[in-house]
Amino acid sequence: MENTNKEVFRDSIATIDKEGKRAWIFPKKPSGKYYDKRKLVSYFLLAFFAIAPFIKVNGNQFLMFNILERRFNIFGLPFWPQDFYIFVISMIIGVVFITLFTVGFGRVFCGWICPQTIFLEMVFRRIEYWIEGDRGKQMRLARQEWNADKIKKRLLKWFIFLVISFTVANIFLAYLIGSDRLIRYIKEGPLNHLDTLFPLLIFTAVFYFIFAWFREQVCIIACPYGRLQGALLDRKSIVVAYDHVRGEGENGRKKWRKNEDRQELGNGDCIDCLQCVHVCPTGIDIRNGTQLECVNCTACIDECDTIMDKVGLPKGLIRFASEDEIEKKEKFKLTPRLKGYIAVLTILLGVLSGMLFLRSDVEAVVLRLPGQLYEHKGETGISNVFTYKLVNKTVKQIDNVTFKLHNHKGQVNVVSNAGNVFVPKQGITEGTLFIVIDKKDLKSDKNKLVIDVFSDNVLIETTKVNFLAPRSY
Repeated sequence: MENTNKEVFRDSIATIDKEGKRAWIFPKKPSGKYYDKRKLVSYFLLAFFAIAPFIKVNGNQFLMFNILERRFNIFGLPFWPQDFYIFVISMIIGVVFITLFTVGFGRVFCGWICPQTIFLEMVFRRIEYWIEGDRGKQMRLARQEWNADKIKKRLLKWFIFLVISFTVANIFLAYLIGSDRLIRYIKEGPLNHLDTLFPLLIFTAVFYFIFAWFREQVCIIACPYGRLQGALLDRKSIVVAYDHVRGEGENGRKKWRKNEDRQELGNGDCIDCLQCVHVCPTGIDIRNGTQLECVNCTACIDECDTIMDKVGLPKGLIRFASEDEIEKKEKFKLTPRLKGYIAVLTILLGVLSGMLFLRSDVEAVVLRLPGQLYEHKGETGISNVFTYKLVNKTVKQIDNVTFKLHNHKGQVNVVSNAGNVFVPKQGITEGTLFIVIDKKDLKSDKNKLVIDVFSDNVLIETTKVNFLAPRSY
């Protein structure tokens, strides 16, 4: 797209200077239709992030990821370690969806939905603009000596950043341990829960470090998604792209001159104002083509459209487009590659839907007691001893639990001191039971039994076990 003498941009990333040191990015404050839409999306996601752990659905936290206790709530549905297979298929679906979305639309997720971009661009940088001003004022302040004005602005900014980081750390903690427990810890005092306070402070420090200093380096250096798009994008992928055919013309870009016929001179519509570079949050020049640093935030589109309006040229010099659309005027369409990903994603979503539909709120596991075979009971009875585990995934206690044989005649005797077997809400009950079956009802030395689990005579779960008997039977 550019002359070979301008290919030097590929030798280094935009945030590193010629001496190999950090080149601080001072992006111009964006504005325009895309930025307004991004603000709406961002504020919605920020509000969702803040209130989601405090929303309850049927007594369950709307979203919770308690890794230590291996308990998860997704949209109010509780998931336990026994549901791990659902998480596996969900993760596979996530990978396929990201692949599909990237092949079709590039890195739009990073610019519009990624928490890193939302917090940096819509929270921390907006505070920075409010305190320190736009790009020019920030650059002058950075070069300024440490006088009273600079100290006041920097301390105010850093203090607000720290407060936000601590607040976000607490909300994040609500996702991990549950909002009810977090509120209880706050009421009881942080000094009574030092095992939680120290991780909270560590996460606050990490969050502050990322958004006060590391910033766009996360997207450029740490995040693997930028490298992944290099393997997934093709000439038909829709990305934030510079129309080099229109922008360069026959004789390249040229500064704007009033009343000048650029078409007659052979110059393109790009007036080389560099505003697309100044507004970029990762410091790249989009005119060099698709680069791993580009997060598709569309700030350059808004800025370029504003400039085109001012000089009386058509908008869309920078826009969402594919390379084939720019060079061959080909419109976007589903390719065989995209259709393949869509087919795989559809199948996986069907499998996940089936798993969720068949998933039970109560998990029953009955296993033979290790080392035990069978015993004779009376003249004709054969007895086996089993252990059982009942997992209650609901927020209501399950009372009056009984076990009955589904496909055999026999007795199920539960060993219980309390008499009534119950499972506490979101809890586990374990115990021992004996199954006695008459020898005439046993067809072999290993018999498959189906056990129905009832609560107040309502069937809540079914499980299977092997029942052993003498070989002669």
